[in-house]
Amino acid sequence: MHDRLNLAGRVGVVTGGSRGIGAAISTALAAHGMNLIINSHSNPSRLDACAQAITADHGVQVQTYVGDMADPTTSASLAKLAFSAHRRLDLWVNNAGVLIDGLIGMVPAADIEETLGVNVAGVIYGTQQAARLMVRGGGGSIVNLASIIGRFGNAGQLVYGASKAGVIGATLSAAKELAPKNVRVNAVAPGLVQTDLVLQLPAAKFEERLASIGMGRIGAAEDIADCVLFLASDMSRYITGQVIGVDGGMVV
Repeated sequence: MHDRLNLAGRVGVVTGGSRGIGAAISTALAAHGMNLIINSHSNPSRLDACAQAITADHGVQVQTYVGDMADPTTSASLAKLAFSAHRRLDLWVNNAGVLIDGLIGMVPAADIEETLGVNVAGVIYGTQQAARLMVRGGGGSIVNLASIIGRFGNAGQLVYGASKAGVIGATLSAAKELAPKNVRVNAVAPGLVQTDLVLQLPAAKFEERLASIGMGRIGAAEDIADCVLFLASDMSRYITGQVIGVDGGMVV
């Protein structure tokens, strides 16, 4: 029987792919044979170490690029890397994002600009670059990382919630436009996930959020990666324009 999770020979871009959820996504894709271009905004040494570990463990080709996704030249450079090295692009994961909390009336303009630049404009820039290559190649899958906050909101996260709601709106619009060209566009909306950001929460706030999860446990980065893997594979070949919550039944 054909293995519909087999990604051998395919090529994917993962933004913010060197740590946390992004690293888990990169690893899951590589484990199923996908060659990768992974991006990070900073820390080239960590990015290179991640790429070297993936290549050593899974034998795929991994290229890296350091750049801010709020800068449109970063997406353009990632697309050029994919085309020059592989002449194809099958998957683009818009994972890079920033989370800056702030109460209404107390959010600096710089925080607004940074959050919307990376979380919304970066997704749009990436989608445009991915779509160009995928349409030329006969199709592909774009996966955007949204958030449960973008679906339901949360006190103290006005800007972050707005940015992730923007990701959802962009996903739905792109899916409609690109479906006739065999390019699927979906979003994954994580809940509370064990990342560096969660470790910064005060103990009382962490327990409060944990208690709101129906399944009684915090999510792992691999839980998100498995959903992205599904959306990258042939198993999701007829799925587009969806926002898939991966939150363990969390209530915000």
